[in-house]
Amino acid sequence: MILKYILPMLTLSSAAAGYSKGEKLLMEKKALLYEGKAKQIYAAEDERYFIMTYKDEATAFDGAKKGIIEDKGIINNRISCLLFKMLEEAGIKTHLVKQLDERNVLVKRMKMVPVEVVVRNVTAGSLAKKLGIEEGLTLPIPIIELYYKNDDLHDPMINEYHAAAMGWANWEEIKEIQAIGLKINEILKRFFDDIGIILVDFKLEFGICDGRILLGDEISPDSCRLWDKQSLEKLDKDRFRRDLGGEAEAYREVVSRIEKNLSK
Repeated sequence: MILKYILPMLTLSSAAAGYSKGEKLLMEKKALLYEGKAKQIYAAEDERYFIMTYKDEATAFDGAKKGIIEDKGIINNRISCLLFKMLEEAGIKTHLVKQLDERNVLVKRMKMVPVEVVVRNVTAGSLAKKLGIEEGLTLPIPIIELYYKNDDLHDPMINEYHAAAMGWANWEEIKEIQAIGLKINEILKRFFDDIGIILVDFKLEFGICDGRILLGDEISPDSCRLWDKQSLEKLDKDRFRRDLGGEAEAYREVVSRIEKNLSK
């Protein structure tokens, strides 16, 4: 059974109360630069940063299905910030600077690599469908897939040669993002296993800042498949995709387990 979890509610003004004048300037949103399915990206006062705002909107099937998951933006922001901090401590460089409030996070300005990395540990979703195999088979080794990030083209699957030939990433960058993806997988698989969750698969995005590749975007139930180890209950956006209901409760359960583990 999914447990209820109530997040502490913060406002931008209350969160800002403990910041210096200079830090408060960093929290001021300037021009809206980009709006995606789940987040907005704003310019910040300091040109070295962006402010990323999480939304409650949920989409599936390339936007064909749309809806709202209550407090999804708040929960995903919290989960992603906690996991990014944990990854930073494990040596993974990320775009995270600091969580500003319940929906807003300050991140480093990067040039995004238009290649998404998907790491799969268990058969599910499009992998199971494309290969005609059942869901839930544990893979003997992780599978890495690359996708060209382009909404108009529905993010087609590509390989390393496509990425290099089209100039989306060079060979060194491709090799590095795949290696980082596998390292993140090792860290997250172990962490989620400790809190009773199977990390089925997940999507990563990367960018380049000051010549270095950094992990960007988010890691949350929007970008991961997460199953309860005992019941195999889905604790991710598949509840929305498949009309299972209980999306908000599932997301709250994930953040509850994460916070409980990290507070030990």
